[in-house]
Amino acid sequence: MSEQPWGEAVITEVAVVLGDTDTGLTGGQIGGLLARLRIADPSPAASKRVRLADALITRQARDGNPQRIITFINAAMEPVAYRDRPELFTLRRDRLNERLAFVGLRVNDEGKVARGRQVSTLDEATRVATSLRDELRRRATHPEVLRYCTIEILKKAHFHACLEATKSILDRLRDLTGAAGDGADLVDETLALGKSGVPRLAINTLRTRTERDEQTGLVNLIKGLIGLYRNPTAHDPRLRRPMSEAELLEVLTMISMVQRRLDDAAVVAAPEE
Repeated sequence: MSEQPWGEAVITEVAVVLGDTDTGLTGGQIGGLLARLRIADPSPAASKRVRLADALITRQARDGNPQRIITFINAAMEPVAYRDRPELFTLRRDRLNERLAFVGLRVNDEGKVARGRQVSTLDEATRVATSLRDELRRRATHPEVLRYCTIEILKKAHFHACLEATKSILDRLRDLTGAAGDGADLVDETLALGKSGVPRLAINTLRTRTERDEQTGLVNLIKGLIGLYRNPTAHDPRLRRPMSEAELLEVLTMISMVQRRLDDAAVVAAPEE
């Protein structure tokens, strides 16, 4: 394992992850781990990030190597501690790996620091440590998609992430129009041109043949997504519907595109009878 001392910037960034206000260790957990591992706690009254950084930097200066920092990370990432929140384990591991890549290390699936590819640039670190969630954010995935399935993504529950993301489209149609249906019937009720040629929700002016074809194309695309990914995942057992990370990424990107088209949609007044 790494014998060369880590730069203070790397140690500080590790402390930023593990001492994060929302997703990091609690103050009590930090204090307990420092005491258990016999690491001095020189700044107990400081913020969590500063407290942990001071403790780890001071310990490395005493030892001349980062071994006790590695021991601390191993203890903080013990999988058993995340049995009720596996998504938090994934989140912390991904964030740690982006920092540890600068010293040629990573946190593996067992929560242990192991050797990894060493990088020297931010782009390299992102490529090495990027998770599906990070890749979706890099692609500027629509926030509605992430709101519906981030927890499933962090749990690596691809089957259920796909199901929840597809539901986001149907919920959006209901929210925009006040309709109460579901599935293909809801899509027809809100977006299809129908006999009148006037949908309840229009993604363009519908003045030209091209624009009307575009509206119909979105209808068919959403119905296709429902048929391919919402209906089967809602009825089939997960074991019968394996889904790769690559396929999930493609589906979520497509759903994001649909959500962006709905961003610009306008509710059309019902024609007078």
